[in-house]
Amino acid sequence: MPDSINVPRRRTILIVAAAVVVCAAIVVTCVVIFGRGPAVAEPAPTSSSTPVVTPEPTPTATPTEEPVADVHAPAESTVAAVIGSEVAVSAELGGAATQSLPNPQLSGAPLVLLVTAQDGEWLQVQLAQRPNGSLGWVRADAVQLSTTSYALVVTTSTNTLDLYEGGELRQSYPAATGTGGTPTPKGQFAITELLAPTNSGYGPYAYGTTAFSDVLNSYGGGPGQIGLHGTDDEGSIGSDASHGCVRMANADITALAQLLPLGTPLQVR
Repeated sequence: MPDSINVPRRRTILIVAAAVVVCAAIVVTCVVIFGRGPAVAEPAPTSSSTPVVTPEPTPTATPTEEPVADVHAPAESTVAAVIGSEVAVSAELGGAATQSLPNPQLSGAPLVLLVTAQDGEWLQVQLAQRPNGSLGWVRADAVQLSTTSYALVVTTSTNTLDLYEGGELRQSYPAATGTGGTPTPKGQFAITELLAPTNSGYGPYAYGTTAFSDVLNSYGGGPGQIGLHGTDDEGSIGSDASHGCVRMANADITALAQLLPLGTPLQVR
């Protein structure tokens, strides 16, 4: 009978269709399990006559470091020790006095100034005041002149302090300089006083300098003056670790304290 003949054929078609559905389900399941994710469109085929141009990567800009200044270590420098109880300072050569500096200083140290130029009876000297690099003029008869063959050069990029004598490098010491937030100011300075600190942390000796922090207007009760001193944290030597001062090992600052006169030039570069 026709109907009995068609039943097996229908069963065969149903079985094949079911198998197709099951395979499709398995494929979908594999895509989900192995994380293929959403499909990414393939680029459209291009004509063989049109070359495919791959863009060159954009180079990343390399930050340029601030150039390190040349070493300034004069073979000989003139220093001026004030004779009287004070010295008048003029802003202009031969001009009226604009300020008077006490001798000795408030710290008790004698007032000794690094001479940067001379014009007749007038001397241009470096002043320990803001802004850094301040200069003034004093009369030559108000001071006693002498010379020093020593000079100091601090290089912040290498955290070293070099001692020069007669323009020649004599000794290089490891040092700690200012951090990125409180850098040691760069420029031409001079040492102004030698103290035996009573504050803990500064080692046996501390030199005051004509440099002042560019960031801190005051620190520890002082005006933010940059010092060159020892430390009770010698593990910091050789790194960027200070608030701007230059730290040295206690044995090294002791050696300098027995050697350097006030007024010795100090370069920070």
